[in-house]
Amino acid sequence: MRPIARLRRMRGEAPPLTRRLRGGPWRAATAGLAGLAVLALVGGATGLVLGCVTGVLTDWVLRTRVPAPVLAERRRAAADLPFALDLLSACLAAGTTTRAAVGAVASALDGPLAERLSRVTTALHAEGDTPAAWRPLTDLPGASRLAGAAVRSSGSGAALAGGLRRLAGELRERAALSAEATAERAGVLIVLPLGLCFLPAFVLMGLVPVVAAVLGDVLPA
Repeated sequence: MRPIARLRRMRGEAPPLTRRLRGGPWRAATAGLAGLAVLALVGGATGLVLGCVTGVLTDWVLRTRVPAPVLAERRRAAADLPFALDLLSACLAAGTTTRAAVGAVASALDGPLAERLSRVTTALHAEGDTPAAWRPLTDLPGASRLAGAAVRSSGSGAALAGGLRRLAGELRERAALSAEATAERAGVLIVLPLGLCFLPAFVLMGLVPVVAAVLGDVLPA
């Protein structure tokens, strides 16, 4: 499996699962079933119109939705990017070229980011230090800055090394802030069910006696 995966990386092919998830037959079938369900429930001309609208909207939602495996691959690659930038910075500071540094880091790493960097290495060999060569990283945070810095500093590895170190630090800080925000949201989501559990008790102990007292004063009159 390893040689096949490496061949796919060198040829720039997408994984088969990703291609299947972005394929059309299953999406068209799902949209058609949704439209038919609405038509069966509503019926008549109104049901036909609503069924067509439902089918079109379902197709659009499924087409624009990013598959879960793709999101997981992107998150893992983004998590490994700061460490990869540190390695790139060390290679460039040692005097290697950008192309050689990217290839060395791709060989040292494993996982989705290694595959992307392998495609970048192939593109650097074919196209040189151009923004298009860094296209496999475009959906990762900080990748546009990485590509811009690499193109601007193609003649000075030392300058690029310093920029990559700073970018790695910023990405780590951003990831830490994101993790903190996620933890805070988790705390709110944990407290919310508890609040809903206490709400009936609050109504029974706080509001019901007040309402009963008011009714007791009003009803005799």
